[in-house]
Amino acid sequence: MTFTDKIKKGSFWINAIKVGVVFLIAISFVSLLIYSFQDVISFNWEGVADTNFNNGLWKRFFATKIVASIIYGIFIANKNTK
Repeated sequence: MTFTDKIKKGSFWINAIKVGVVFLIAISFVSLLIYSFQDVISFNWEGVADTNFNNGLWKRFFATKIVASIIYGIFIANKNTK
């Protein structure tokens, strides 16, 4: 089955969304640990917010992760749909 045939199926998009949401949560958590490890370990949520979210930084934080999650979800759904 070709990719264009697969994207016409509703189950393809449901699987892509499921995979994409889980990947988004996982990559966001890992990213927070990488960039704000000391703040996360010490429960300094204000420091985490300043580093990653305040002053419009949330757009940059989530934009790349959302795009990567969409691409990854479609890739995995395409790979697993028969």
